[in-house]
Amino acid sequence: MPRPRAERSTLNRPGRGSAGPTASPPSLDGDARLAGHPFEFANLAVRGRRIADVVDGQVPHALRLSPDLVSVMVGGNDLMSPAADPDALASRLDSGIRSLREAGATVLLANLFDPQFAFFLKPFRGRAAVFNANIWSIARDHRAIVLDVWGVREFRESSMWASDRVHLSARGHRLLAAHAAHTLGVPYAEIAATTAGEAAADQPVPPPEEIPLRTWLRVYAIPWAARRMRRISAGDGMDAKQPVPLPVGGPH
Repeated sequence: MPRPRAERSTLNRPGRGSAGPTASPPSLDGDARLAGHPFEFANLAVRGRRIADVVDGQVPHALRLSPDLVSVMVGGNDLMSPAADPDALASRLDSGIRSLREAGATVLLANLFDPQFAFFLKPFRGRAAVFNANIWSIARDHRAIVLDVWGVREFRESSMWASDRVHLSARGHRLLAAHAAHTLGVPYAEIAATTAGEAAADQPVPPPEEIPLRTWLRVYAIPWAARRMRRISAGDGMDAKQPVPLPVGGPH
């Protein structure tokens, strides 16, 4: 990836299906330091957002920041709608990726996790597969870089997911960041050092608690279904997590 004098990355940090993320800022900051360039990071993600929100709102916001690198991970929320059309959704996303590439940004485009790890998501596996096939076509047409998470077997482990069984745990986020950094060509030693440091810092934290099915239904599933029926999202009223790019890792 070209290294301009001031490297700016607009990365959407994902929960599952959010507009989202990917390579951890420390990994990319370390790589920028090796090349002698500063690095800034912005996070435009908001929980529950869909492809239309990303294309109509987050992409224009990202373009105003003149980023060198933009990561996009979105589609899961859309595909859980009863009448979701994965081909139409991919076509909508295509326009946003085109805009980013025409502006000169490198785009890291993630496909979707294989939903077979969770019984309540298995019915959407066919849609996800069709959508992912489109992701590869979009990347080919616009010369984007694909972050392929579908085939990462580790994401089938329960420890990779938070207690809601939908969003990534801390361990899952570390794995996702490592794969993203590797896909971007960050030196392996830099990835290993970052993930090892984060893992050591997180050692005292117990793994996500396995909660009984009835508790999960009451705390997570039923409220989620109620929001879907009312066409509202848990992220309604929330702003982007870090809409303004900030330096990562202290002074360079």
